[in-house]
Amino acid sequence: MNTPTSGSVYVAPSLQAALDALDEGGSEAAPFAGGTWIMRAPIRHEPLKPRYVAIGKIPELHAIEVDADVVEIGAAVTHAALAAALAELPEFDVLTAAAGRSANPAIRTMATIGGNLATTAFAAADCVPALLCLDAEVEIASRGGRERIDLEQFLTMRSTLAPGWLVQRIIVPRRGRKTAHARLPLRQAGDYPTAIVSLAVSLDDAGHVQTARVAVGSVEPVARRWERLEDALVGHPLNAAMAADAAAELADEFTGRDSADVPAWYRVRVLPGLVRRAAAALGS
Repeated sequence: MNTPTSGSVYVAPSLQAALDALDEGGSEAAPFAGGTWIMRAPIRHEPLKPRYVAIGKIPELHAIEVDADVVEIGAAVTHAALAAALAELPEFDVLTAAAGRSANPAIRTMATIGGNLATTAFAAADCVPALLCLDAEVEIASRGGRERIDLEQFLTMRSTLAPGWLVQRIIVPRRGRKTAHARLPLRQAGDYPTAIVSLAVSLDDAGHVQTARVAVGSVEPVARRWERLEDALVGHPLNAAMAADAAAELADEFTGRDSADVPAWYRVRVLPGLVRRAAAALGS
């Protein structure tokens, strides 16, 4: 099969071939990588696309490049591969934990970082808040060209992008920060998290917070930074109890999403405890 047909899965041999196929398929086509979200569409009573463009055979989408100033991650890198590649880089503990503890081992060997970012209906994606607190950027590509945007902007525009685009890679700067990831599943394994807190801080010589990034996932439909808490942490010693107290005072800015298994109020209620866990993991 050299070209995609109706009701087909087209295995793209190159990035350009994938972009051409997505462009030609328009709104009827979608990229297919790990497929862990797409394959469960019938369970969610969602229709499948008439055409899928499989991108798993494209080498550059599986690449992880670690340089002195930046880490670049191909969109088809799996969670398991990402956790293994970053395991010896303490500044990326937040992303290693997010990728290495998400879902269950079988899913982690299939689910991709690009799918985690691009799936608009997946509020509980672990890697999204982790990448938000690392100031990540996203490179998206289409037949017409490429664009590099910050992750926050991408999350606000991803549902309105024209058909034919593809997440190509994620770019994460290296800044020598201390990072941690805290999640609360309903059970110990296999669950989506009820709430997620990702934390990245830099400290001065006195142990005071110079910069802070706090990102919250799974509580609302889209993960986002908690900028008021970031401001509350800067200039003070990183203390887990104090961070949790500040989070409790500021948690009313979140409006939790309701679901059959978790009430909206509970997702917000657990945030201070997750902030405490994340800060404690950094040695406070």
